[in-house]
Amino acid sequence: MSRPVVEFNAERYFRGDHGLRFYNVGTSAMRALAREIHRAQRDAWSVDDAMLFADALMRDPYLETKSVGIEVVARYRRRFSPKLLSRWKSWLAANLSANWATTDAICGMLIGPLLADRPELVPEMRAWARHRNMCVRRASIVSLIVPMRRGLGLGVAYDNARELHGDPADLIQKAVGWALREAGKQDAPRLEAYLRTNGPAIPRTTVRYAIERFSPAKRRELLAVTRSIDPR
Repeated sequence: MSRPVVEFNAERYFRGDHGLRFYNVGTSAMRALAREIHRAQRDAWSVDDAMLFADALMRDPYLETKSVGIEVVARYRRRFSPKLLSRWKSWLAANLSANWATTDAICGMLIGPLLADRPELVPEMRAWARHRNMCVRRASIVSLIVPMRRGLGLGVAYDNARELHGDPADLIQKAVGWALREAGKQDAPRLEAYLRTNGPAIPRTTVRYAIERFSPAKRRELLAVTRSIDPR
């Protein structure tokens, strides 16, 4: 299924020393393969079997292989249980995700749906925001996007955003802005008040992502009031 780089080069979406390799298969083909695997095994596999399969694939250096593992597990969503949260965190903490795309797939397809179905687990994300591993910290905020779309976890999202504003990683700053933008879809006045109160401490990248859904005039106003004051 692999394609030569001249047709498509997945590596252009990833920066830095990520250690990834690529088959350049493309998302549609990868998802079709995951569907085929699930269809062949769904009568025989439990969610635990799917996790054993994904555990092996997550250790593979190829981006698409990791993705297939995640996609297969996601098809067992109705059988997710709280014990899986620590398993998924272990993937992130061990750098098995290795990149933002795989991290976000774990968040959006696995952790987020579990949190939305089991809101009592949402407060556990606060500790993740203080983790030494960048992928875990990114997951602490990105994983809240799915439950936030149901109106859940807004308080934890703002707490984690505040915790992460000092993080120097560009991928964290963008993730926090993305999550704040989603929080604003549920309660725009709350987001505006948060930005006005905390603005000077928030990285500009985060602010720009967070305000995307406001009107042009409101965006200009918020960019101005959140600007850091020059001590000179």
